[in-house]
Amino acid sequence: MAVIYIIIAVSLIGMIFFMVKTAYLDKVVENDLAFEEFPATFGTLSIFFISDIHRRVISDEIINRVNGRTDIVIIGGDLKEGGVPLTRVEKNLAKLKKVGPVYFVWGNNDYEGDYHMLDATLLRHGVKILDNGLVTFESEQGEKIELLGIDDIAMERDRLDLALADSERQAFKILVSHNPLVMQQIKKENKISLVLSGHTHGGQIRFMGIGPYKLGGMRKQGGTVILTSNGYGTTSLPLRLGAEPETHLLHLKKQPASSK
Repeated sequence: MAVIYIIIAVSLIGMIFFMVKTAYLDKVVENDLAFEEFPATFGTLSIFFISDIHRRVISDEIINRVNGRTDIVIIGGDLKEGGVPLTRVEKNLAKLKKVGPVYFVWGNNDYEGDYHMLDATLLRHGVKILDNGLVTFESEQGEKIELLGIDDIAMERDRLDLALADSERQAFKILVSHNPLVMQQIKKENKISLVLSGHTHGGQIRFMGIGPYKLGGMRKQGGTVILTSNGYGTTSLPLRLGAEPETHLLHLKKQPASSK
């Protein structure tokens, strides 16, 4: 009987070790995304998307893999959580700024602690906060890409209507929402081509493929492509199983006429 207990104990320790090791993997998922409505005069727009950093420090390996290949960086919320010092946040922001201009949307855990200090830190580091608003990129030929962002849905601070208020119908639209539930609000007439989200961690711990949330990934709903990331960090415990941490390098371009 003692031997059985020893085998069980060793197995549990091994499983925990594996889950901790998995939680600290550094993974960049790279995708080429072609859209019929993407403005051709932009060529390719490359986005580094990272969400749910929580307590992690972004590795130099990640930064080196995407540096020089990225036009803009988007933080999809939960840059921190309660107990994370702002010095760690600043260290992560300094790394991301090496890659490109940084844009940010609020996640539910960002509001833990004094979120006013986080807001001030983001502004001091030149991060553009997409707080129920948008920014517009325009090519020399006058074509436009709009990057929209909403505040956190779980905190009931989201106002998609405000983000869309100054939107132009002909612009190519990318919406960033920490919570993928934003898909319940999007209408066909909003003409949003791409949604970037996180929040769910892909369930974080999945046994036999089953977890509290669906595994992250990319899918299409109507005319909108939505990416729900597994996220980079973890919440509660630094453990993952069946839902590896991930960041994303997305290359957006116009769909060739021959593939329509």
